[in-house]
Amino acid sequence: MRILQFIDDDTRPRAGCVDADGTTVRRLAYRSTYEFAQAAMSRGLSLESLAGTVASEAGVPYAALQAEDRLLPPLTHPDPAHCLVSGTGLTHLGSASARDAMHHKLAAGEDSLSDSMRMFKWGMDGGRPAAGSAGVQPEWFYKGNGSIVAAPGAPLTMPDFALDGGEEPELVGLYLIAPDGVPCRLGFAIGNEFSDHVTERQNYLYLAHSKLRMCAVGPELRSGPLPDHLEGVSRIRRGGQVLWEKAFLTGEANMCHSIANLEYHHFKYAAHRRPGDVHLHFFGTATLSFTDGVRAEPGDRFEIDLPALGAPLINPLALAERGFACGDVHPL
Repeated sequence: MRILQFIDDDTRPRAGCVDADGTTVRRLAYRSTYEFAQAAMSRGLSLESLAGTVASEAGVPYAALQAEDRLLPPLTHPDPAHCLVSGTGLTHLGSASARDAMHHKLAAGEDSLSDSMRMFKWGMDGGRPAAGSAGVQPEWFYKGNGSIVAAPGAPLTMPDFALDGGEEPELVGLYLIAPDGVPCRLGFAIGNEFSDHVTERQNYLYLAHSKLRMCAVGPELRSGPLPDHLEGVSRIRRGGQVLWEKAFLTGEANMCHSIANLEYHHFKYAAHRRPGDVHLHFFGTATLSFTDGVRAEPGDRFEIDLPALGAPLINPLALAERGFACGDVHPL
């Protein structure tokens, strides 16, 4: 099922589901996906089962919601501080040429590898354990809370101190923690993880800094099983022209970690299992315009198209005029 959130005709948020033909959004009897998922939990129903009883017959044209910028991220928390946005890196195998180059480096022996290459090798060797077993833990990073998540169509604003603002087309897992502390996966969505790659390249220990940026998720949440192999296209438009475009692969068939292993290493921490919290977890990518020498500029438009997860995710790049200044901390 394809679930989304939008601004309804009464200017208030509304949860909805996309019809099979992709042209109409039917309203659900809940103001948010969060409320909808909580209702499903309390009744012991799947999202699909509950939607069958609470979806309206009348629909809203999907194209109108897109054209009028009425789409919201597909899952939000009423209090953004209770939405944790995080991710994992070094999880994807990349293109055939990249894999070949990687294997040549790995063949030289682990002692000669960089820390990043060594972690990638660990994922290749132990990131897909048998069902029910834990494999090697991946790289993990924190991006922020729900306040950093941009709606589809809204700007991705890089701070005034940023050295770069580049796209990262990714698969995102969307979760709600049940009252008994069990993480429940509502589904998957398209994500633009959006990072400062120039800062990260200065020193890999700056990775944590480079990830503290906005991101975008949506417009749709796909519930149910995910295909092992997913193909998409990431592009940047400048002034109406395509500046850069490249296909990308995701899904477990294109990853060195299983999703179950990545989920385990995120939710094994008790602080990540607080009842009622929402988690948006990015699963990584191997395709970036930055690695092709492209530098996005304010006004450029990022487009991430992954048809298996619904409509594309589109966001323009913007630059903040002024942020926090040195000396802005005031003593009490």
